Amino acid sequence: MGSLLNQICIANESLGGGTIVVMAERDKEEMEADIAKMEFDLKGTAVICRSGSPLILADLKKVSVSKARAIVVLAEEGNADQSDARALRIVLSLTGVKEGLRGHIVVELSDLDNEVLVKLVGGDLVETVVAHDVIGRLMIQCARQPGLAQIWEDILGFENCEFYIKRWPQLVGMQFEDVLISFPDAVPCGIKMASYGGKIILNPDDCYVLQEGDEVIVIAEDDDTYTPAPLPKVRRGYPPKDFVGPKSPERILFCGWRRDMEDMIMVLDAFLAPGSELWMFNDVPEIDRERKLIEGGLDFSRLENITLVHREGNAVIRRHLESLPLESFDSILILADESVEDSAIQADSRSLATLLLIRDIQAKRLPYKEAIGSDGFRRSLSEGSWMGEMQQASDKSVIISEILDPRTKNLLYMSKISDYVLSNELVSMALAMVAEDRQINYVLEELFAEQVGNELQIRQSDLYLREDEELNFFEVMLRARQRKEVVIGYRLEDAERAIINPPDKVSRRRWSPKDVFVAIAEKE
Repeated sequence: MGSLLNQICIANESLGGGTIVVMAERDKEEMEADIAKMEFDLKGTAVICRSGSPLILADLKKVSVSKARAIVVLAEEGNADQSDARALRIVLSLTGVKEGLRGHIVVELSDLDNEVLVKLVGGDLVETVVAHDVIGRLMIQCARQPGLAQIWEDILGFENCEFYIKRWPQLVGMQFEDVLISFPDAVPCGIKMASYGGKIILNPDDCYVLQEGDEVIVIAEDDDTYTPAPLPKVRRGYPPKDFVGPKSPERILFCGWRRDMEDMIMVLDAFLAPGSELWMFNDVPEIDRERKLIEGGLDFSRLENITLVHREGNAVIRRHLESLPLESFDSILILADESVEDSAIQADSRSLATLLLIRDIQAKRLPYKEAIGSDGFRRSLSEGSWMGEMQQASDKSVIISEILDPRTKNLLYMSKISDYVLSNELVSMALAMVAEDRQINYVLEELFAEQVGNELQIRQSDLYLREDEELNFFEVMLRARQRKEVVIGYRLEDAERAIINPPDKVSRRRWSPKDVFVAIAEKE
């Protein structure tokens, strides 16, 4: 709740603030006290708490639900099916409001299987965000592409740049290739077509001509911070490579068991090269795993690229973890285990313990490393510091930790021993974004999807430019278009964070071979 309120307040800041009404079956004073403890800046937005049930029409009328610009139905902690069943009843109740609804309904669901029924009941009023599945798929994307979690946080959060959709009549008749470099303060990445019922196309063909009524999808700082400008003078040139090298087999480890394990396995199978291995380490008895996966919908005959390797054990017991070849994995995903997912604190405690144990075991098995200190003497990188040892281990493999509480995430960021952290905070960001503009849900659904369409990708600089070549950002964007990719930002060699929608797109610079670019590209 706190992350969602914070994001909506940030989104409303440019309007001078807004009004958020929070209704729950709790005491009004208790809710107000809990919100006060969150200690974030409301930025001019008024938060009003009301005690009531969203299943009772009289209570909905008390909060003027018919006048709301958007209605967000949050998932409850606990059993996923019970939470989704409650969400379904709330949607049914909302559709029964006699005055009708001015805004749309955004529903946070816990299980993808329940989405069809909610959309059937809510019809055109409803947009859904399936929290559990979104996090599972993002974990896989981020395990394959280090740094992607931070980029997703930046794009989904309103503090930085995010997606906007707007019509620009002065661009009608222009090809998308020229539209791409028409905005000094934004990065166009798609089109909402006036024809075909407002169909949204990400990463369209260069030759697509903007039609009357079409809208341009961009990544920008705010909806009033960008406008078209005359086309800049740019050098086009040709990229040094016309292909991405073949993928190599990988070895991935899952620690823990999620409800959507079968979905994650299918997504991973689609992404990885043939001959890859997925090791599954959890305390579900091996004899029960196949049954659970098949009941969840996994067809083992469809697995083409990965082989499943089963190991049974407890991920918070050191001797169990030591039985695994932890130094040999390309990526390790620490999942919020199904057995404790009802308690964020308990799930995070397990994840944190597993992370520390894995990093410590890896550090003990990796070769000794030395560095030169400021006094000129050689010393171990980790001399006198267990944290240093584990940071050294982080160079070997990527660990993605599923964290449910933002406070735990901040601890891990400070320690730098978990490369990338994903949490429910991302889901709150997505809910806030869809509440602000329901059209954005179509963009997110494609970028989150399993196989078809486009996704965010990290690209090495030598894919677009030659060593010591000087190009500005617009020119890099045009190089990427020859591979039908939209470059939206970059991360410099020594930088901790990527820069999305760079403010200076016309100054040329010499890029390092270790710089990377962020692109929207078709799934490989």
